[in-house]
Amino acid sequence: MGSTSTSPYFVFMNFDPEYERLREDRAKQSELDMYLSMKHDKLLAELLEPNTYWKRFSLFIVDGFAVEITDQQADLLRSAKDVRIVEKNQELD
Repeated sequence: MGSTSTSPYFVFMNFDPEYERLREDRAKQSELDMYLSMKHDKLLAELLEPNTYWKRFSLFIVDGFAVEITDQQADLLRSAKDVRIVEKNQELD
């Protein structure tokens, strides 16, 4: 069985035409924020067990989010069709 220790990861999504449409119209900023937050929450809920991760925030400049997950959960997210990159946050000391 794998480790249950979590680490911070950044997850970046593949091209999404709805994201691009909303991002182009600055008047729709709150709609974009809500769309991305719900999209990211849905992905995590579909792939990971409840209460095993902590989404820290969604990124709106790029379609992505930060999440506390295990290495095994990161591997699972990497295999999702809508995910482009899953990268461990390597903080500098």
